[in-house]
Amino acid sequence: MNILDFLKENILYLDGSMGTLLQKNGLKLNELPEEWNITHPDVIRKIHLDYYNSGSNVVSTNTFGANTLKFNLDELEKIIKAAFENAYFAKENSTSKGEKFIALDIGPTGKLLKPYGDLGFEDAVKIFADTIKLGVKYGADLIFIETMNDSYETKAALLAAKENSNLPIFVSNAYSEDGKLMTGATPEAMVALLEGMGADAIGANCSLGPKMLEGVVKKLLKYASVPVILKPNAGLPKEENGKTLYDVSPEEFSEDVKNYVKDGVRIVGGCCGTTPEYIKEVFEKTKDLTPKPAEKKDITMVSSYTHAVLFDKKPVLIGERINPTGKKRFKQALLENDINYILEEGIKQHSKGVDILDVNVGLPDIDENKMLTDVVEELQTVTNLPLQIDTSNFEAMENALRCYNGKAMINSVNGKKESMEKIFPLAKKYGGVIVALTLDENGIPENSEGRLKIAKKIIETAKEYGIDKKDIIFDTLAMALSADKDAPKETLKALYEIKNTLKCHTSLGVSNVSFGLPSRDAINSTFFAMALTKGLSAAIMNPYSFDMMKTYYSYCALCGMDENFEKYIDYMSNNAPSPQKSDVPVQKSEVSINSDDKTELQLAIEKGLKDKAGELTQSLIKTINPFDIIQNEVIPALDVVGKGFEEKKVYLPQLLMSAEAAKASFECIKQNASTSKSDMTKKCTVVIATVHGDIHDIGKNIVKLLLENYGFDVIDLGKDVPPETILEKVTETNAPIVGLSALMTTTVPKMEETIKLLNKKAPNCKTIVGGAVLNKEYADKIGADKYAKDAMEAVRYADIINSKL
Repeated sequence: MNILDFLKENILYLDGSMGTLLQKNGLKLNELPEEWNITHPDVIRKIHLDYYNSGSNVVSTNTFGANTLKFNLDELEKIIKAAFENAYFAKENSTSKGEKFIALDIGPTGKLLKPYGDLGFEDAVKIFADTIKLGVKYGADLIFIETMNDSYETKAALLAAKENSNLPIFVSNAYSEDGKLMTGATPEAMVALLEGMGADAIGANCSLGPKMLEGVVKKLLKYASVPVILKPNAGLPKEENGKTLYDVSPEEFSEDVKNYVKDGVRIVGGCCGTTPEYIKEVFEKTKDLTPKPAEKKDITMVSSYTHAVLFDKKPVLIGERINPTGKKRFKQALLENDINYILEEGIKQHSKGVDILDVNVGLPDIDENKMLTDVVEELQTVTNLPLQIDTSNFEAMENALRCYNGKAMINSVNGKKESMEKIFPLAKKYGGVIVALTLDENGIPENSEGRLKIAKKIIETAKEYGIDKKDIIFDTLAMALSADKDAPKETLKALYEIKNTLKCHTSLGVSNVSFGLPSRDAINSTFFAMALTKGLSAAIMNPYSFDMMKTYYSYCALCGMDENFEKYIDYMSNNAPSPQKSDVPVQKSEVSINSDDKTELQLAIEKGLKDKAGELTQSLIKTINPFDIIQNEVIPALDVVGKGFEEKKVYLPQLLMSAEAAKASFECIKQNASTSKSDMTKKCTVVIATVHGDIHDIGKNIVKLLLENYGFDVIDLGKDVPPETILEKVTETNAPIVGLSALMTTTVPKMEETIKLLNKKAPNCKTIVGGAVLNKEYADKIGADKYAKDAMEAVRYADIINSKL
């Protein structure tokens, strides 16, 4: 039976932890778990068999870390072949009467993708593809992508699975205590991305115990139309009598999972710390429950790498300024490849309150394909707004959608056969909300009836590609009032009919209506208000226009969409023209990004504008002491971003890009400074390492980058570092601080061993520990001086220690 058919009527039971049981069976810290498929097949087969016999329908192969970063292709094939032989042995010898399936298990690479790390997106796709091809070859029933804590790497894995197999694909992410992925994505954002790309089931695993995932699970159930997966840890680890134990018992674990199944979770299992006993308890408590069907959600949403934007009652604003039409300076920027100018335009629109940025770089004299991809990639480093990819070049559209980290808006399709044949396959593959123009081979119908007819044709054709109308937003095309006095009325009539008859969302390029007329903002804003009353869902508009924004905030206030009129009052207080001046302020497209008396360099660092930070520093260093630039410009900017990160207002990618911008400033200072070394004195030395047996270094590398930017002399010993090596470097350098990282539960004991050695041999050295498997209680128990829940907390503590030296 196909697993998706089985899932329609049944609760699907996954297995529990593989790593926990391998550790119990003697896996050593310097051994790769995947090699046990070959060296200890009897152990792997028994683990699979015990899970099947405990009630699991699905066992995942011991291939979580099997990829070409660890093994060459020949080694990888031998490991995956053996992994499936072990799983099939268990399947054939199980005494359980339930349906049985084998999943190819795919875990993260352990690297951050560019621009935040050093692994390219297409390189990541290839790494996952190499493993997936072998999984298909040796008999996988499905692909299970799990424990992903970054939306971009998740997309790379899912894309590789779609391009190299026809198997069902389940995707599960690792959410932190704040309910977001490490790089900031909310559950809603992941639903938008994963459903848009065609994942068959989505969910959450690892990181936390079942109770602590309640908020995440509720959101997944609220927004997802596909079955939801839950595979939590058995709580958090603790050390007792030299053994790593977990604080949630099988009884408590299964009771929590049962409640989630009652709420609608359809696929359940366990992650770190869970054993066949846990799965058996879950199976026994839920086997007689009637599974709730996964309900189709008619929710239209796009997403960035941090959040989703929903098309609902409140109108969505789409900034129109990244577009060369009628903009001489923007055309110049495109011709000169001045990406910084384009990025600043995005930042300025973001600051003006738009929800989405339209991105159009179409110009005959440039390589639009390359430029669009470059702009889309770079914009995502300085703003977390979702993007609307706006091009008539189908190749450029595909490349931009492929590299986009989220679910984009696709601008556009129309009723022409060629357009639909090109755009719908792209939307189906990469996901997206499609802007559909109500025109076809015969042009733009003069009346609303003709536009409604085209809209119906687009909906029916989209169905043939498996695209639901919730992922289509219709643009009924605002035409110039100066050319036809009845054109706006027909546009609004078509908009109303589509919204109320077809139950679809709508969008308009509002400013087109005033073409050829004076005082265009007056016409635009009034037409905007008329469209809003007809049910306009989104407007592509100029956020620098006071009249347009005034209309928007007034409408939201009048319709009960602005609690206590906060946004209306704030906007009018800061933007309304002074009575002594003209009633209408002069509108400028060139809006300064400076605010709150911050310097240009501070703003560039805060916004992550690396190239601009370097250029500004190069200019400042001619007249200002380098030490003053660091103390008065760079560090204050980093502090602002760091505080935002600690308050959950800024996310990891933004923090990292700001750090890179600061790094560009520092590099410029190093190359040009003529000051004495005493002016550039660093803070104390910090030795950092990922503990012995652990090969994950993302967290460590983030801490390193931030510590260096704050002036610390960082010695990075890398990953899988023995305690003795760490002690040796501390003794050699007399370092007062050591930072230790661990991601795997199996390596936490080595962290404790390292701390004990340091406490004995270098008692004046303070230890900072961090990692997904740690908490403050556990850190205290193993003798660490400080548990840092994130990189900024590590920096703050290091500053305290440095100040006492």
